[in-house]
Amino acid sequence: MSAACCGAPSKTALDDPRWRRALWIALAVNAAMFAAEMGAGLMADSLSLRADALDFLGDAANYAISLVVAGAVLAWRARAALLKGATLALFGVWIIASAVGAALDGSAPQPHTMGVVGVLALLANVGVAIMLYRFRTGDANMRSVWICSRNDAVGNFGVVAAALGVFGTGSAWPDLGVAIVMAGLSLWGGFQIISQARSELRTGAGDNHARIVVGGR
Repeated sequence: MSAACCGAPSKTALDDPRWRRALWIALAVNAAMFAAEMGAGLMADSLSLRADALDFLGDAANYAISLVVAGAVLAWRARAALLKGATLALFGVWIIASAVGAALDGSAPQPHTMGVVGVLALLANVGVAIMLYRFRTGDANMRSVWICSRNDAVGNFGVVAAALGVFGTGSAWPDLGVAIVMAGLSLWGGFQIISQARSELRTGAGDNHARIVVGGR
């Protein structure tokens, strides 16, 4: 029976040094942007900036976990992806709850800070997404990295649009609206990752059962 049938990782992109190097670069970029964007979000009183900053933090953890399990068997990579998918979905729930609280508060964020930081975050996320694009069709763990990067890039377009909307209207609603859209992306991405990870765990369980049957003959 081949090593692949026994659950050992084959020579794929998971073993590619370019994959690990891309993860290390993405980890450094996301950790730095979390610190910068969270500080700016607090100063500007912007929920979309703070939501995006927490997304950067979540992605940094995502990349760190992916580095740890990169050479592991499918079942462990699927379990890591399951954890990341659940965290991404919970993040979306948190944004929705925060948006409701901000709507009740009624304060308007500072559009200039939102715009400048939003553009910087957009450039960082687009660069990471382009770097990881080639790895978008791997297993659930690898796909989770691409989904998070894609969501970040889309979310940053929204932050810049929210800054323009707040500047033009003097209202917090554009900021809150973009935060809700980001929450939807987090929920959708989380459910995608969870679905694929559960499928891979079932596949791994079936492989283990097959090995037990073969070994008992």
